[in-house]
Amino acid sequence: MHMPVKLQPGDEIRVVAPATSMVILDEKQRKTAIQRLEELGLKVTFGKHVDEANDFHSTSIESRVEDLHDAFRDPNVKGILTVIGGFNSNQLLQFLDYELMKDNPKILCGFSDITALATAIYAKTGLVTYSGPHFSTFSMLKGIEYTRDNFKKCLMSEEPYVIEPADYWSDDAWYLDQENRNFLQQNDFDVVQNGTAEGTLIGGNLCTLNLLQGTEYMPSLKDAILFLEDDYMTEPSLFDRDLQSLLHLPDADKIRGLVIGRFQKKSEMTDEILKKVLETKNELKNIPIITNVNFGHTQPITTFPIGGRVKITAAENETSIKIIKH
Repeated sequence: MHMPVKLQPGDEIRVVAPATSMVILDEKQRKTAIQRLEELGLKVTFGKHVDEANDFHSTSIESRVEDLHDAFRDPNVKGILTVIGGFNSNQLLQFLDYELMKDNPKILCGFSDITALATAIYAKTGLVTYSGPHFSTFSMLKGIEYTRDNFKKCLMSEEPYVIEPADYWSDDAWYLDQENRNFLQQNDFDVVQNGTAEGTLIGGNLCTLNLLQGTEYMPSLKDAILFLEDDYMTEPSLFDRDLQSLLHLPDADKIRGLVIGRFQKKSEMTDEILKKVLETKNELKNIPIITNVNFGHTQPITTFPIGGRVKITAAENETSIKIIKH
């Protein structure tokens, strides 16, 4: 495990587009995101190819790889933030210079499709990467506070921190209508199985993580605390088989705990259905399981370290998720 140096006020962060490019963000969104990051004391720069676009709202493998390599190579860049997710960051994996990344360790943060990239870098180099907001996430006008505060706790401080439930959550298309938001009151995280466990945090977007199965880019699940989420396209039966596929991997019987991010409403995954899915998994018997945690495709989201150290406690009267090393 190799921890990158934390961000400090005045540091430069580079925005790159390993999947979908900046073409889908309008000028107002870009300005808002830059302003949000500057309020944290960060200087924002962009990869030279982030505005390119092809038929898939992305750009060539060569351009995306070049921007990533440039960001890791540039000594002025202290952190790397992805524009947004998408569907194709796994196209880059065989073309990346992992020695360059290992020799120039720095923060890489994004979620959703970026799970493939972030996990592969961790598996190949031991460098801890981060599941957290994209550059585009910071263009949110309302309800950004929890996301921003947890970003700071994880990436701008070395202190251990506890992932607390947000006060409110939302599943609206905020990027289409920034003014008319629908916020719902959040309760505590839910416990499916009691227990306490400490281990290596592995996870992110489940269907994207599964793209790495059988490759050199998939880390071991031994002693892992899994953090898993998926978006509205993954309804219960798809989540069931995607989870089962992950649990067929070597060392899955040595998983120590499971934390699941909040599902989008359109997935039609309810607490009851999720519990029934989890009850079918013999591999998950007798380990703590916590659900409805603030990460994934609802808002707001926390930031967590892929390859970091986490301790979870799941009980009726006490639920705790503590990030120990990040």
